[in-house]
Amino acid sequence: MSQSSRGAEQRSPGEQTSAQPIPVPRRPNVLVMLTDDQGWGDLSIHGNTNLATPHIDSLARDGALFERFLACPLCAPTRAEFLTGRYHPRGGVHGVTTGTERLNLDETTIAQSFAAAGYATGLFGKWHNGSQYPYHPRGRGFDEFYGYCSGHWGHYHDHIAERDGEWQRSRGYLTDDLTEHALDFVDRHRAAPFFCYLAFNTPHSPFQVPDRHWDRFRDDPIALRYAGPEHEDLDTTRCALAMVENIDENVGRMLARLDALGLAEDTIVVFFGDNGPNSWRWNGGMKGRKGAVDEGGVRVPCLLRWPGHLPGGQRLTPIAGAIDLLPTLTGLAGVPRVGDKPLDGRDLGPLLRADQADWPDRRIFSRTGNRVSVRTQRWRMDDQGRLHDMQADPGQKRNVAAEQPAVAAELRAALDAWRAELLADTRDDRPFSVGYRAFPRTWLPARDGVADGAIARSSKHPNDSFYTDWTSLADTITWDVEAATDGEYEAIVSYTCRAENIGAELELTCGAASTRARVTEAHDPPLIGAAHDRVPREESYVKDFRPLSLGRLHLAPGRRKLTLRGVEKPGPGLVDVWAVTLVLAD
Repeated sequence: MSQSSRGAEQRSPGEQTSAQPIPVPRRPNVLVMLTDDQGWGDLSIHGNTNLATPHIDSLARDGALFERFLACPLCAPTRAEFLTGRYHPRGGVHGVTTGTERLNLDETTIAQSFAAAGYATGLFGKWHNGSQYPYHPRGRGFDEFYGYCSGHWGHYHDHIAERDGEWQRSRGYLTDDLTEHALDFVDRHRAAPFFCYLAFNTPHSPFQVPDRHWDRFRDDPIALRYAGPEHEDLDTTRCALAMVENIDENVGRMLARLDALGLAEDTIVVFFGDNGPNSWRWNGGMKGRKGAVDEGGVRVPCLLRWPGHLPGGQRLTPIAGAIDLLPTLTGLAGVPRVGDKPLDGRDLGPLLRADQADWPDRRIFSRTGNRVSVRTQRWRMDDQGRLHDMQADPGQKRNVAAEQPAVAAELRAALDAWRAELLADTRDDRPFSVGYRAFPRTWLPARDGVADGAIARSSKHPNDSFYTDWTSLADTITWDVEAATDGEYEAIVSYTCRAENIGAELELTCGAASTRARVTEAHDPPLIGAAHDRVPREESYVKDFRPLSLGRLHLAPGRRKLTLRGVEKPGPGLVDVWAVTLVLAD
């Protein structure tokens, strides 16, 4: 293990000043890798012979594999629980889009704890806990951010990505590109402790993967299938598994770089998933998939290694969850936790060190919408009050509530109490924040707007959608915003416009302030995505939108409606809108 003498020199009385400083062990780096919509069954180490994941599997050989690790049924809640060590409703996260995915600003994150301890902190990939500063990663403890804040991204090949508030063209396949940026971060911060969060975008749809991975699965018969009445689409399975093999390749790149830099023994590595699989495919016979509060919807991979410090080859059977990662990682690294709110998670350090024989039983709750289930080491009570013995019946096929009335009553009471405490009020009346000097550019995507009239979204899934079919001057798009700073703001709309609609004039108003501009150039690019899709998608296709400055408007601090409307329409329609950006002037 490498040593560091960055601390103050320590000398005993009478010691010569020429003596060498006593080495002080450096705090470990932390590398967290999170996948999006990968099921527990999507690893070869879990018994799936349809694919090979040797690099991810190696983390179990060199560290620990949690057999029963529980996340949330959907992605934004899991991310919030990882960030805070607290159940997601405590932090205001009640959904995955239109603002409900935002983590309350009075919550403190794992990144803030590591940053306060002097770590360099970087996030590369999917954030999904708020797009506008200070909900943005740069306001939650991360020094660097590259990726996207939305719940999903609409195209994975040479598309755009955000770097600290500015959009730029990504290079190649997005998962590879995110890894490249994480590798660069590790290279630049190899001499001092770093906290690197690599949040992969896959195997979330759209189902796109490079040919080098797809070709291996294109005609694969898929030996292991989902064992249930629901239909498994084999091409979806093939692409999801190909995407996981791509993830494994990128995990291998990260581990190889740690080896090359001599940092393997100085780095805690964590790999886990955010929810169950996003399609019906082999998942060890568990009930449910993404979106379900049953075992198959919430049990995910989790592997952790720290060579030379934690025993290797461990398979840990006690239940654990995403809420445990903050206390575990801060505890292992010796980093004081920022914030004083009580945690729901446990420090798993004693399990990882194999120094605690008696690990107390616990309850872990899983929730989406109004559906809540609870898991103990042996039992799961589902959202319908059915009780399952997970040791004798891991597929949840038999309700034993009548046979175990005391257990059923205890868990039913626990569910009622949890709902009463955490779900008493799930209304979300938070505006979208704009105008912070520390982060002067605020992106207000179509996802966060509300259209009035016949304007339509490009998909029923708001994330990474745009507004289209705007043909009436009576129709509007509105964002509920709160300005933090009194000042001048440049307003920019990301638009496309057909040639017959040149001359359309747009106006943006906010309270008494307004500004307007005319579209003088046609910009009508094709939809992007279908050529790379391996299976048909439900999400929106994407386009290359062009910025149009609407001019400046003065905003006073406070909450108001920001409304985009058409004031002149020479042609049959107006424009398509991806976002409005407000830039606070110097």
